[in-house]
Amino acid sequence: MIAPIPPTPPTPPTAPTSATSASAAAGSAGASSTNAASDGFSNTILNAVDQLQNVQNSASSQAAQVAAGQGNIGDAMIAATQASVDTQVTQALVTKALDAFNQIMGMSF
Repeated sequence: MIAPIPPTPPTPPTAPTSATSASAAAGSAGASSTNAASDGFSNTILNAVDQLQNVQNSASSQAAQVAAGQGNIGDAMIAATQASVDTQVTQALVTKALDAFNQIMGMSF
């Protein structure tokens, strides 16, 4: 099963020393929080895809064990069903994300 997306931790505030550095710090703080948020999101997506791959590999190895006469067919069926459901959920999320991206790209500002 795909783990829920954890919240992105807040970035610590920076203490500016003058008016000039205050505006520079505000600009860099915004950029770093954006980078931190995108890194957290990309890492979460990569972890979810890795988990999906692990579930699929587990189902495949259990099916091979059953075919060799060494595994439990019930466990193999459960693993195969879990891998199938996880793949379907992942595909639905990708489709929704692409639809949202296409809608945003189609907006005129």
